[in-house]
Amino acid sequence: MRTTLDLNEALLTEAMKWMGETTKTATINEALKQFIEFKKRKRLVEFAGKMDLDVDLDITRKRNGLHC
Repeated sequence: MRTTLDLNEALLTEAMKWMGETTKTATINEALKQFIEFKKRKRLVEFAGKMDLDVDLDITRKRNGLHC
């Protein structure tokens, strides 16, 4: 999709260096992917301690062939 954007050139140049990308398009696409993954991980972290799971680790380990 083609779009016209007014981007901060210094930020884009720095992002390209950090990401190792050679094009503006690749840099922006990678930044969007990383942002989405960051938000997904953040949402998962927010669930920490809020879910009560009744899991018997001994049964789970035996079922998966893990013998710790």
